Amino acid sequence: MKVSALKIVTVFVSEHYKELLQFLKSISFSRAIRVAIAVSLPLLIGLLLGYFEIGLAISFGAFWSSPSDVTGSSRHKKFGILFSAILVMVVSFIKGYLNFELWLLLPILGLLTFAISFISVYGFRASLVSFSGLMALVLSFANHSEVLEIYQYAIFLGVGGLWYLLLSKLWHRINPKLETEEFLSETYMLTAEFIETRGKLIDPLEDHNKLQTKLQQLQSKLTANHKTLREILILSRRSSGLSNYQDKRLLIFVQLVEMLETAIANPGSYDRMEALYTEHPQYVKIFQDLIFEMADQLRMISKTGNDQKNLPKNDKIKQCFEDLRFEIASLAETLDYIDFLMLQNVLEYQEKQFEKLKRIKWLLGESTITETDLIDRKAAKRFVPLQEYAPIQLLRNFSFKSTIFRHSIRLAVTVMIGYALGSIFAFQNPHWILLAVIVIMRPSYGLTKSRAKDRIIGTLIGGAIATAMVFLIQNPYVYGAMSLVALVVALSMVQKNFRASATFITLGVVFVYAILQPDILNVIKFRIMDTIVGAGLSYAAMLWLWPSWEFVEIGVSIEKSVRANKHFLHKITEYYQQKGDIPNSYNLARKEAFLETSNLSSAFQRMAQEPKSKQRETDKIYEMVVLNHTFLASLASVSTYIQNHKTTDASAHFKTVTNKIEKNLERVIQCLKDKKCDDLKISSEHDLLFDEQLPTFNDLEMSIISFKDKQTVRDLQEAHLVWEQLKWLFSISCTMHKLAATVKLD
Repeated sequence: MKVSALKIVTVFVSEHYKELLQFLKSISFSRAIRVAIAVSLPLLIGLLLGYFEIGLAISFGAFWSSPSDVTGSSRHKKFGILFSAILVMVVSFIKGYLNFELWLLLPILGLLTFAISFISVYGFRASLVSFSGLMALVLSFANHSEVLEIYQYAIFLGVGGLWYLLLSKLWHRINPKLETEEFLSETYMLTAEFIETRGKLIDPLEDHNKLQTKLQQLQSKLTANHKTLREILILSRRSSGLSNYQDKRLLIFVQLVEMLETAIANPGSYDRMEALYTEHPQYVKIFQDLIFEMADQLRMISKTGNDQKNLPKNDKIKQCFEDLRFEIASLAETLDYIDFLMLQNVLEYQEKQFEKLKRIKWLLGESTITETDLIDRKAAKRFVPLQEYAPIQLLRNFSFKSTIFRHSIRLAVTVMIGYALGSIFAFQNPHWILLAVIVIMRPSYGLTKSRAKDRIIGTLIGGAIATAMVFLIQNPYVYGAMSLVALVVALSMVQKNFRASATFITLGVVFVYAILQPDILNVIKFRIMDTIVGAGLSYAAMLWLWPSWEFVEIGVSIEKSVRANKHFLHKITEYYQQKGDIPNSYNLARKEAFLETSNLSSAFQRMAQEPKSKQRETDKIYEMVVLNHTFLASLASVSTYIQNHKTTDASAHFKTVTNKIEKNLERVIQCLKDKKCDDLKISSEHDLLFDEQLPTFNDLEMSIISFKDKQTVRDLQEAHLVWEQLKWLFSISCTMHKLAATVKLD
């Protein structure tokens, strides 16, 4: 009994030790340490040299410029930090002269908040620059330098931003591979989980709806990771010492993207495959053993990283393939020939998956890549979307139709109300209310609600812990050390666990005030009150001030997903007819289809988080989301097959059917865009012309076909897969058309 308990404790400690070690090696922790150094070093030097005010200003400048230091290309990161420093300077300079009465200060404060927040129309990194400006505006209310002139203080804030930029560049030079390795590692793990979940789907006894929902969420995460990796690997400058490393990682990334496409693919009729697996459950077990082993190997690769000696061997997977081939061959004579062809296609898809896995391991080993292996980076840059920074973007979004415009004006009004309440009712630190508002409030209702809840809970927990520690510890130096540690932990957890981050932020703030003020309990009380007021205002504003409900926008998301799938189908049709090398336009269409389908899933998840009274046609919209994912899965099936096999010439029937599917999708887009479907003919799933164009496999005399004739079998496999997928795509497009004609999204 004691041995068993000891073993459990040992395993628990070992697992948590590994998690801690992984956390200490993470990008988030590294960035938090960087911010802590950037903030504390100028402060310490200023104290030692007698220039405390200058050191404090530089520290604030570094801290306020740091949000733009997020993963991406070094060039984008550099400009993000630089623009943040400039914005912080300008905002602090303007704020220095806003010594007006409350009635005049409030509209100016609202105008400034709106203008700074509206910068977010230029994309994600611009939203971080905007956040830097808002922090500078809000926290400037708490900082009044009695030594420096207003312009001097603003200049030193800018110096702080430049100091942080310098530190960030030096940090990257020390470990230039950190971001690439962490995001690749996370992509291995997510791809493994996606493959494993797809493996579970072949079991008829599993909850398929639950697994499909999980797949949609995983695909959204993978799409986001792929976007970041594209920016890091394609836009990064290749130094002489890293060029071979970057080229290999880019090739690995391509394999991971193709593994996702192959995993999504379903090379057979859904109903027929389910019936086959129900009748022959041994196939479920053998296929799952193979799929799960490949998923486990990806996880092992994620953990071993660049340790080539610990890369997993291929022996177990090879044995799984041998068992599978033997089982299919042993039942070949008793199986219906269509079932046989379907199993052969599924087997070959797994073989292609294994080839990609082997290539990843080869690239991670002592491999030598040639010029023919390299990816043309100039052509690859087309896969990284360029953000438009023209001033016309501001005009385009200057309307209540724009989500960012509504968010900006909502934030501005809430900030004005928060500051007015804090000033009228004599809160100790009114700027804490404003800080809570800008940290919590987001354009979407669901995220704002969860952040408000996490912020309140985190602040209450942090306040309770801080109260206990203040009673136990009375040393100001210990307070200073603990505040620095709390800052590092808070910043490193802000993306992954906002509640824990809020807890440590509260601890850090309380410890700083404990050094400056004797009545620390009063500080804790007001900190909690200000946070609750700020969170309450943010939540109320999302409900009542020009709310942005997702059902209003989700029609656009569905339309974009359908359009992207239609374009991908068109490129598949073109390539199937023309053959040859795969053009970049084909891969771009594939990327857009995956991206827009993931965006649609994310939009639906946001809608599901909103109040029930603010949701419309939820069941129909969910069905449209599922149909788009299923449509993409069928496209991926055809795409994977034609990329990896020498195919026959496209028949006239193929061209006719794909044209009919494209027309159905165009009707869906027209329904969603123009909301005029009454005069459109709804296509029937039993379209006679379509049925006549499909080859009737059951009429074939299988007795004259020798399965030893590989070319004959290959042609049959191709015909079976392509026509089964076309039938399925046509059926889905008809269903989508009917739904689009009935769904009401106004």
